Amino acid sequence: MSMVENLEAMLASGQDNALLRFTLGSALFKEGEVAHALEHLRAAVEQDPGYSAAWKIYGKALQALGDQPAARTAFERGIAAARQKGDVQAAKEMAVFLKRAQKAIDAGS
Repeated sequence: MSMVENLEAMLASGQDNALLRFTLGSALFKEGEVAHALEHLRAAVEQDPGYSAAWKIYGKALQALGDQPAARTAFERGIAAARQKGDVQAAKEMAVFLKRAQKAIDAGS
């Protein structure tokens, strides 16, 4: 069984939490299954709005699918979550992604 299959089996068995959703979403994102990853990453940030790492990958998935405005919002929320926890590095990384999303939005205007 692959890691994704194991994680999906855990979810199917009734386990559901932000860490499981984040891990599954991240694994799917890495495998290029971005739309499927998005579903789990969205669940992760809904279950734990302070989960800055989940916001980062969620925003990257939205960017990969071409939804720059939603990606911008995700990065903004992720930056706020990271700052609240004192996670300076995560906030800096998302600030870079936020700028890219804004540039893409501006270029499309």
